[in-house]
Amino acid sequence: MSIAELQVYSVEEADVTGGVCVVRCVGGVARAGQVYAVGESRIGLRRIERYGRAVGSFEAGHIAKVHLAGAMVALLIRGQVLTSVPPDGHALEELEAWLATDPPLRDEPHPRTLRVLAGVRMRDERLPDAIRLRWGRVALAATHRCARAEGGPELLRAPELASVQVYLIEQFGPDRGGDPAALCRELLALMDLEPEQAAAQGRAWRDLPYHRIRHLRRIKSLIPWLVLVRPHLADADPSARAVDAWAEVRPALP
Repeated sequence: MSIAELQVYSVEEADVTGGVCVVRCVGGVARAGQVYAVGESRIGLRRIERYGRAVGSFEAGHIAKVHLAGAMVALLIRGQVLTSVPPDGHALEELEAWLATDPPLRDEPHPRTLRVLAGVRMRDERLPDAIRLRWGRVALAATHRCARAEGGPELLRAPELASVQVYLIEQFGPDRGGDPAALCRELLALMDLEPEQAAAQGRAWRDLPYHRIRHLRRIKSLIPWLVLVRPHLADADPSARAVDAWAEVRPALP
């Protein structure tokens, strides 16, 4: 991803939340949603206007009026150059603070990019466990943001969320990594069939309409994650019995 640079021409208005500036792009492509560094502080590029209308981006050599978020906007001066922060250039503390504000989904790092970045660091065994756990929480937040950004049935997005949660539980244990019983309850609640009903449909799946086949496959995709956390459940837990029942049914599903 190319690094964008903006040179400030003027600050049109500003307050503690941000402001409006006229800038010239002097490098790369400026896009709505990017984050720019001002020393140790960060400014978000919320909106771009050219010739009186909103645009998604503008290239080097062009001028635009931009709406920026961040208290530092009021301190910008003419000629100052702002440099965009690439997705992997954000510190963990910055991302945690940024996510706490529930930023717009179009802001960078975008949900999918953030999930990949956080997932890589979560699995980096060179990092201390405490840091990996924090990256895991960022990965969970990013996965929830993916679901909001991409839409679709909750059942479709559940395996991505489960993959992160199961990894944390397996790596760091049920105390630090998460609650296996709660995860099982969440996944089981997405299954709108009883195991016996799914098995009956699975035996005749070739005669089912496509949307029902697809639904059975989505249910099937959750079962491996349930099986992985089964050892952390007490045998008397109702969720444990449900997981065992679904594990028996899985081979019959398409």
